[in-house]
Amino acid sequence: MNARSQSRSAARLAAVQALYQMDMEKTPLARLLDEFHQHRLGREIEDEQYADAEVGFFDDVVKGVDARRDEIDELVSGKLAEGWSLKRLDRTMIQILRCGAYELLARSDVPKAAVITEYVDVAHAFFEEREAKFVNGLLDAIGKDVR
Repeated sequence: MNARSQSRSAARLAAVQALYQMDMEKTPLARLLDEFHQHRLGREIEDEQYADAEVGFFDDVVKGVDARRDEIDELVSGKLAEGWSLKRLDRTMIQILRCGAYELLARSDVPKAAVITEYVDVAHAFFEEREAKFVNGLLDAIGKDVR
């Protein structure tokens, strides 16, 4: 994997974490971005080195999901099985799906397959194979609609 791919992967993981924090703690967007820029991206936390993230890409995903949350949530909700809603999903899972859906909607510079693969990888950081397959199927369905 080249350096740009690694920095984008790190940006995606950080975006999911930032949006999770925003969701849980209601951190205002500007403060959240500043906190991640100053203290998280490319830093060592609890002896774990965080890869250098592509800051502009991180900012775009976080700001984009925040700005288009209603549209994105409607898109994701529309692909959930009958009887399921976003409220029933794990909070981290919701952020993974939001970030992936945002990239599929707004980042036509990133190939659909790359977006899906990247967020399946993010899902593997938090969940088992079953949930990763769920991310794959849902983002693939969204990709077919928006691309």
